[in-house]
Amino acid sequence: MNATGDQQLVKRINRSVLLRLIRSQPGLSRAQLSQLSGLTKSTVSNAVRELLDDGWLAETSSQASSKQGRPSTPLSLSTETHVLIGVELGVGCLRLAATSLAGGVLWSLEQELLGQEPPEVCRQISRLVLQAHQEAARRGLQLVGIGVGLPGAYDVATGVLRVAPNLGWRNLPIASMLESALSAVGLADTVLHIQNEADAAALSEYEFGDAGSTDGLIFVTCDVGVGAGIVLNDRLYPGAQGLAGEIGHSILSRDGALCSCGRRGCAETLIGARALERELVQRGNLNLAGEALGILLQNMWTSFNPGAFVLGGKSCVRYPELFDLACTTLAAYAKAAGMPAPTVRVARYGPFAAAAGAAALVLHNFLRPLHAVQRGTPSALAEPDVPPAAPNKSRTKPASRLRQVAASVAAE
Repeated sequence: MNATGDQQLVKRINRSVLLRLIRSQPGLSRAQLSQLSGLTKSTVSNAVRELLDDGWLAETSSQASSKQGRPSTPLSLSTETHVLIGVELGVGCLRLAATSLAGGVLWSLEQELLGQEPPEVCRQISRLVLQAHQEAARRGLQLVGIGVGLPGAYDVATGVLRVAPNLGWRNLPIASMLESALSAVGLADTVLHIQNEADAAALSEYEFGDAGSTDGLIFVTCDVGVGAGIVLNDRLYPGAQGLAGEIGHSILSRDGALCSCGRRGCAETLIGARALERELVQRGNLNLAGEALGILLQNMWTSFNPGAFVLGGKSCVRYPELFDLACTTLAAYAKAAGMPAPTVRVARYGPFAAAAGAAALVLHNFLRPLHAVQRGTPSALAEPDVPPAAPNKSRTKPASRLRQVAASVAAE
């Protein structure tokens, strides 16, 4: 990267630092931002002015100060200028959520899939996104980007959906297919981010949660499929090929029922939506499924020791007793080990958790420009007159150069 490119990257990093501080502590003044970030007052002043001009920040009424001089002006994220669009591809339906930068749902909708073939599904997603883009324009909102959550193992590095058992899809170049479909409806230049739907759902809690959201968070989604999104050290943990969190295909019963993936005894055969309906018909309750979900949580607890679990998905909304049964089982295991049970809570966005999370995915990546550069992804915080760099085929950047850029930020 040349000197000009480094300067633009430093500016994007500075902006992201300030935005993340204001998200976590709304109402900070410029002076407080300078103190907390370590950036000079002039750097903060210039960055804040640009963020105000671009509609990312809003000023509220000035606060009186005990010190002499002008009163400080609190800053907060603007919720009236930008929109994030998230789409979840479910089994049999699409869900869309349009959110503000703060995570407020501006509108949402659910639509049945018109077909099962990948090209047809991509075209339907693009038409749905186009409608949302037009609605955003009608409301005077600027689209930041589009996030899509997929029901399977998605490899971010290659853009390939490795496997989606409940759709019957394998090794599908879904990123290029979606880009082509969006281009066909006039959205070729729109920023697009794709992730597994459980990973996206985890970001709905992590990015849009209360100030100080727990790091080390696991979101467990229960629908036709069962999956988990894992946030560790401020990042999603997708695994080497996007397979991390595919807990629906962890084995809970050695000689259990045949799963859609080809194995027997997968968690999905006990907790998936079809299994829940079957158990209700045969037994009249969900005791076995609730216990199985509790065992699954126990295994993840001892593996990752997260700060919190969040349970969501259509099945958790439809069968609220599933949550209580799982928590009871988990608490029993914790008591037996002489330890306090981990925090478990219900998803704040209900059945739209993955769609809202796909919107959060856009913001998550925008606020981490160094991470974006490493993946070869342009940042939305880039200067408008600076064209984004061409995608980096190796998706890597020399670590020493990144350290130099980060050091220059710290030295500001």
